[in-house]
Amino acid sequence: MNDLELLTRWRLCLGKTAEEHGISLQPGDGEAAMADEVLGFVYEESEGSGGSEASRLTVPRWVDAVSELFPREAKEVLERELVSRRGIDKLLDQPELLERIEPNTELVKTLLTHRHLMNEQTRGLARKIIDQVVQQLRNLLRISVETAITGALRRDRHSPRKVFRNLDLKTTIRRNLQHWDAERGRLLVDRTWYHAAERKKRPWHVIVCVDQSGSMLESAIFSAVMASIFAELPAMRTSLVLFDTQVVDLSGLVGSPVDVLLSIQLGGGTDITKALQYCHGLFREPARTIVVLVTDFYEGRPTDELVAQVKTMAESGARMVGLGALGYDARPQIDRTTANKCRKVGMDLLICTPEKLAESMARIIRG
Repeated sequence: MNDLELLTRWRLCLGKTAEEHGISLQPGDGEAAMADEVLGFVYEESEGSGGSEASRLTVPRWVDAVSELFPREAKEVLERELVSRRGIDKLLDQPELLERIEPNTELVKTLLTHRHLMNEQTRGLARKIIDQVVQQLRNLLRISVETAITGALRRDRHSPRKVFRNLDLKTTIRRNLQHWDAERGRLLVDRTWYHAAERKKRPWHVIVCVDQSGSMLESAIFSAVMASIFAELPAMRTSLVLFDTQVVDLSGLVGSPVDVLLSIQLGGGTDITKALQYCHGLFREPARTIVVLVTDFYEGRPTDELVAQVKTMAESGARMVGLGALGYDARPQIDRTTANKCRKVGMDLLICTPEKLAESMARIIRG
């Protein structure tokens, strides 16, 4: 029985060509036959009899069948393959299909890339899907990002004012350990420490500058989400800038990442220098400014101009952070020569998850 199951799996993996070598589906195995039809709809639609047999499925029936037959991870892979191999136009023209496909980052990338193909009804549904994925990412990231950065903002100095909500419990415990009463099992507190109130401090200014070329789309999604989280933190002002050969300041939309993503214009050239020049103009107090540049470093003008601009901004006291990618599957294709030149004149280079970016920013804030 185990051998039959293994042969069935190989038959489904290899497709109908496996039958030439004697590997066939077992008669009466309806689930395997349906799985074969589902896979053939994606992978063999143009190959002779396989295509004609698989064509009995419609896209809506295919979506339902995939949900019944495959676990979520495989379902997401097959849905991506469907879009890639059979075209996006059918999907984007039928809102009822979008409603049945699992919302995920890959689907958001597809919707943003091909939104010009959507009809009015589908466009409204696409917005809801994008919003759902954005909220999932925000919920995933918010606690870790807020913990790292807010902790750094609160702990850069203490205050003589004894306000309970600002109690620095960790420091208070650590510095009173010498007063531990082992017999009674209690810590006797001789002195308490309090964090300075955030409103008394000069705010940090975080400028998120994002390359909106097609290859950076996933990083742009995470950048928009991260910027919206930064904007909610105390003692922090957030600017959000998108660029290709032109620069668009979307700081007014930073609290609405869905609107930011729907404003992205994919394609065109890249002028990183121009974008950084604009960001430089936003500086008020460079020593409390962090510029997060998200780009592949493929510059459309002489790279010496970009390097000179990075050097000028770094020497002003601002912290420059360059991200070749931001996300969880970061395998970026970046211009390493240009990136390394920027690093040598004062830019920290990272290819990281959102959590690692937050930790890096926390270290900068702590000094």
